[in-house]
Amino acid sequence: MRIIINCDDLGASKEINDCIFDLMEQRRVTSATLMMNAPETEDALVRMRSYPACSFGIHLNGTQFAPLTAHAGLGPLLNDKGEFAGNLKRIPLTAEVREGIFAEWCAQIGRGLAAGVPFSHIDSHQFVHTVPRLFGVLKRIQKKFHIRKVRLTPNLFLPSESNSVRLRASKFAWNFALRHYFPTITAGELGSFLAFYERLQAGHHSKGSIELMCHPGRKKFEAETELLRGNWKETLARDAQLISYNEL
Repeated sequence: MRIIINCDDLGASKEINDCIFDLMEQRRVTSATLMMNAPETEDALVRMRSYPACSFGIHLNGTQFAPLTAHAGLGPLLNDKGEFAGNLKRIPLTAEVREGIFAEWCAQIGRGLAAGVPFSHIDSHQFVHTVPRLFGVLKRIQKKFHIRKVRLTPNLFLPSESNSVRLRASKFAWNFALRHYFPTITAGELGSFLAFYERLQAGHHSKGSIELMCHPGRKKFEAETELLRGNWKETLARDAQLISYNEL
């Protein structure tokens, strides 16, 4: 197994930044994705320079914090404070809204590039890049910025979920399209670190490249973060190789 352990939400808060960089210092994680419109983005941009062995991707955002642009198409996505309302997956994604999202995502990537971030790959907050009606927007982003590596939609399931044929089929179809329309490099599998850990405990071992997403610094994921700090690799996956997205 070749394993990428990617921390989501870098920049969302000082606590999250501290936890992610501490795990990088200990070589417990290999990658992170930056939220470019978050409260502690600048702190993350400064500190990430100390970790050249790790990869840093863009965590495209359309559901939290204020957007970087004032595109009219974003109107239906905003609350009365001018921040993302978290309703992207619930409202009609008209052509105007899709153009607004495209403009905003361009601005988010542009801010990182202007700061010197060599984005290794694309993923997103709350998996909005996998919304089917935004597939065209995602591909336009890839082509504009020449980013060939993208996070899959999850296809590494808990043992209790692995028999869902309908779920597996829908994931396979989206991932197939992702890889073959504007050829894109992906890991072979994607799942949460916790799901992967539970699968290892149950005796399920994967082959090839795997991305494991995690959320250090968030209270909801404290148990997962403690597992990351432990000796899981030595006891359950001794032969696995930890890599970054740059090595995929």
